[in-house]
Amino acid sequence: MATAVETNSGGEDAVPQAQSSLATQAARNLATTTKTPPQMQGITSRWLLKVLPWVHVPGGTFRVNRRLTHTLGDGRIEFVSSGSDVRVIPLELTELPLLRGYEDRAVLEALASRCRQRDFGPGETIVEAGRPADQLVLVAHGKLRKTTEGKYGGESALGVLADGDHIGADGLTGETGSWDVTLTSLTSGTVLTLARESFEEVSGRSESLRTHVESALAAAQEERTPDGEAEIALASGHAGEERLPGTFVDYEASPREYELSVAQTVLRVHTRVADLYNDPMDQVEEQLRLTVEALRERQEHEMVNNRDFGLLHNAALPQRIHTRSGPPTPDDLDELLATVWKEPSVVLAHPKAIAAFGRECNSRGVQPDGVELDGHRVPAWRGVPLLPCDKIPVTGGGSTSMLAMRTGEKAQGVVALHQTGIPDEYQPGVSVRFMGIDEKALISYLVSAYYSAAVLVPDALGILEDVETGH
Repeated sequence: MATAVETNSGGEDAVPQAQSSLATQAARNLATTTKTPPQMQGITSRWLLKVLPWVHVPGGTFRVNRRLTHTLGDGRIEFVSSGSDVRVIPLELTELPLLRGYEDRAVLEALASRCRQRDFGPGETIVEAGRPADQLVLVAHGKLRKTTEGKYGGESALGVLADGDHIGADGLTGETGSWDVTLTSLTSGTVLTLARESFEEVSGRSESLRTHVESALAAAQEERTPDGEAEIALASGHAGEERLPGTFVDYEASPREYELSVAQTVLRVHTRVADLYNDPMDQVEEQLRLTVEALRERQEHEMVNNRDFGLLHNAALPQRIHTRSGPPTPDDLDELLATVWKEPSVVLAHPKAIAAFGRECNSRGVQPDGVELDGHRVPAWRGVPLLPCDKIPVTGGGSTSMLAMRTGEKAQGVVALHQTGIPDEYQPGVSVRFMGIDEKALISYLVSAYYSAAVLVPDALGILEDVETGH
């Protein structure tokens, strides 16, 4: 029989007391443990999937018919984009002095198809002084600084080329010269280049193009005085009307079609686990739940970053703007909302970008307002919710983008696409199909999610680019 042991109050010869009750560690062997469902750190708020209205696509393909509008006679080149692909509008090539007034659309389309796209980041050299000037450069998006060597050996700035500007048309004909300027990118963007060889290939097949180019070159010579100075055109004593730029409006010949994309995986569960360890939680159901959560995360990532239908790659070129100084300021957010000024719905940004915006507001003594959205109090600017989305990438240099959008079909905005009623539907647009049991007693399920996103009209989506998130 156990007896109590007295201890020495002095502490040096203390003897531990014998245990007089059941220890908690032993008691746990008889207790039922309270458990949580399996937790997953990768689950996020997925605001993009919540705020976009979902459109049922029964045929698996969603076609967006638009009017193609571009302005002739304003001296600037206009482009169209599909995903990350940028193309020049063939008729816009007539803005070049060399092709002004040329009307053979088939030849213009041939020239446009030979333009090659180049995406660039800040600080890249597009053309370099002294190198052969054997290509035409069309600025689709972004800003390029034009410099040359100064009189005393330094660098002399000659201005900035931006969206719609062009340079190098003179290098398509005559003797091949060299660039007398250097073009360096100030922001990220896109240029299209037409090589001299490609232009000569098309002109070699088209008599009308050769005739037109010869006439254009002759007319350019006639516009100079015998001294080589530019001729000054004068008119007096006349009454007439100014020639106005003409607007050409057409339907897109090949409307954009969005096919539903898919994210899939095969879930495997051993029959022994499913048979013996289903109390108190269904093992298969928990495995499916976590798998579907992972698919939804991938779905949102693709809807932001996919180069075909992702929102970062589907904003029209005029809808892409840059910050004034780097970090996102209230002025930058105002300009971003102005790109989708017809009822903007939400602004999506990486949490670091939202924090950077908060710092800029604090430095100016401005307090962003907040709004209620789906039972949550979220930050807002001008009444437009500012929602976090960690799928928007942040580069190694700490730069990212912020997206403003108008949502819904009725508002001609941005919509999400899926198909409901698919076989073995687990959630809308998600199916779980039993694939059988193999010789290793593994149960297999094919888990599939079908989705896409579409921008109905260009001004439904705007992007603030080159947003700095650092302190």
